[in-house]
Amino acid sequence: MRASSEISMAGTDGTTRTDHHTAHPGHPGHPGHADRTTRTDHTNETGETDETGDTDDMDDMDDTPVMYVESSVAGAAKILVVGPMGVGKTTLIGTVSEIKPLSTEATMSQAGARLDTKVRPSKTTTTVALDFGRITLGGELVLYLFGTPGQQRFLPAWKDLARGALGALALVDTRDLEASFDAIGHLEDLDVPFSVAVNAFPDSTPHNEDDLRSALDLLPHTPLVICDAREHKSSVQALISLVSHLIETLTEAS
Repeated sequence: MRASSEISMAGTDGTTRTDHHTAHPGHPGHPGHADRTTRTDHTNETGETDETGDTDDMDDMDDTPVMYVESSVAGAAKILVVGPMGVGKTTLIGTVSEIKPLSTEATMSQAGARLDTKVRPSKTTTTVALDFGRITLGGELVLYLFGTPGQQRFLPAWKDLARGALGALALVDTRDLEASFDAIGHLEDLDVPFSVAVNAFPDSTPHNEDDLRSALDLLPHTPLVICDAREHKSSVQALISLVSHLIETLTEAS
């Protein structure tokens, strides 16, 4: 006997795609999209990710466990993870993803240095297209996470990724709050509901919520949480805060 399921997913072009998935007896997990579960990204002490994985190595795919979307899943949502370069977007997605995350990290070059805002010397790679991961909340809701490039020169790609997104998690770094203004402004311009997560770097200075809200010019109803992008529980709680906000927003609108 075979079981099948359908998952509707909003694409980057604003369209909705329905995938039909089939699980055969003997497979671990439940019907859904099959993905590799292992990942080899390494996070340094600043919360930024250095990619050392063999993403092009296909030789061991047959030996890698796959993870299916559970049959209990009733819905799916496309979520953006946005913020300036070096804020920890790649790290957060890699931390929470239940599948092997897709990352388009590339080594920063001298040519790019002339265009991009300077970051700390420990930052040697940057996302040039997108990050992608998947997480299931409560066994019922699947979040497809799309991390955006942080540089202004990738704004056209950023806007394409925003199409069809239900909401966004905006990561900020208190060591350079001004760098987050553009990302938050883009979300407001695109009318994408969002919550803010302050990524607590080891050398960042703690600030109280009122000061942060004032500095970021946040509306009273916009959620603001503190998280550590390197820690699974902390990052998941940031996403749960966003989802709760989206549910509340949709309920009030109906």
